Amino acid sequence: MSPSAHGKLAINGGTPVREGPFPPRRLFTAEEKAAAMEVFDEAIETGAAFGYAGPREQAFEKEFAELLGGGLAKAVNSGTSAVLSAVAALELEPGSEVIVPPITDPGGIMPVAMMNCIPVPADGNGLSFNTGPEQVAAALTDRTRAIIVAHIMGEPADMAPLMALARERNLPVIEDCAQAHGATYRGRLVGNFGDIAVFSTMSGKHLATGAQGGVVFTRDEELFWKARRFMDRGKPYGLEAAGNVRLGLNLNSNDLATAIGRVQLRRLPWVVRRRQELVAQIGEVLAELPGVDLPQLVGQAEASYWFLRLRTRSERLSVDKEIFGEALQAEGVPVAVWYGHIPCEHPWFRHRRTYGRSGYPWPRELADDEAPADPDLPNARAAIGSDFLISVHENWSDRELADTAAALRKVHEAYAAP
Repeated sequence: MSPSAHGKLAINGGTPVREGPFPPRRLFTAEEKAAAMEVFDEAIETGAAFGYAGPREQAFEKEFAELLGGGLAKAVNSGTSAVLSAVAALELEPGSEVIVPPITDPGGIMPVAMMNCIPVPADGNGLSFNTGPEQVAAALTDRTRAIIVAHIMGEPADMAPLMALARERNLPVIEDCAQAHGATYRGRLVGNFGDIAVFSTMSGKHLATGAQGGVVFTRDEELFWKARRFMDRGKPYGLEAAGNVRLGLNLNSNDLATAIGRVQLRRLPWVVRRRQELVAQIGEVLAELPGVDLPQLVGQAEASYWFLRLRTRSERLSVDKEIFGEALQAEGVPVAVWYGHIPCEHPWFRHRRTYGRSGYPWPRELADDEAPADPDLPNARAAIGSDFLISVHENWSDRELADTAAALRKVHEAYAAP
């Protein structure tokens, strides 16, 4: 470790680059407040409570689909509900295997088990937190019936070869865009490649409909109506039938949430563009620092950067990712050192805590306390071990950018391998 020209590291008792906190994102503005108040004012004036599937919700869904270039969109009450509705729309037989992402929020794979199917993680592609075609191919069996592909951290997965593989095997693909609003692959927004796509619109995402929310999108009308029926207790949408036609849940969104979402939707292109500009400028700094790399994206992809994922190069640093990330935190940069979301490592997956003591949908021949075989995910675990996150958002000013650059230079200089 060499002494730094930028001063003693804050983690070792020196003065941090940034003394005060970075600014909050300020996701909601007076525009969203006005949209919400309009909903309440209308309800007060007319005496009719606002509900769901009303004009604002329908307008939001139409505008969401138009943003993606046309298709059918339906708002739901969470991103997890969107995944659940998409899996339900496939109408898979119990015990079917579904390939799932190696690294994702638990809500990205729990719906598979809830629909009585077995989630089978594919490994990461070695470049990112996403899976790739070779890794999905290795996870396929004669029991595989569908694939879920996620664009983690707003970095697009390599959809062309993944879809070619799926088509070769006649497998439907659910495209999980929960973290990737506005990201593009080969010139098209993500969500346009799978048979059905899902988005989260909770308050931490690029676009929010309030505290929680989600959207299901597809161009396949049959899949759309199947998802629509499931998310509203099996009502016979798209059918000439009386009564509820299938098992389902009440996963509806509402007019208040989507009134907020319409304002957010108009702001989304700027949000994504601003994040891309900030990351490009951070990239200019990292070009001088051989121990830390920007995300390596698949060909012809543009990320929307839910977080900025950075990879440490152990051979070019004298410390590991954890110490490097903690040192950046001490300098005042908003860093998440670990993104520990490998769902197959969580207790519910390891111990099959699903339906009573049955362990269902995993095979019954497993003993009560026996876990499924631990998936071999070397690339995913290596990525978790080497990569950390910076909470970049669109409302950073030049000061936040300068402080992040200064902190990266300071910490890298101190920890550069001799």
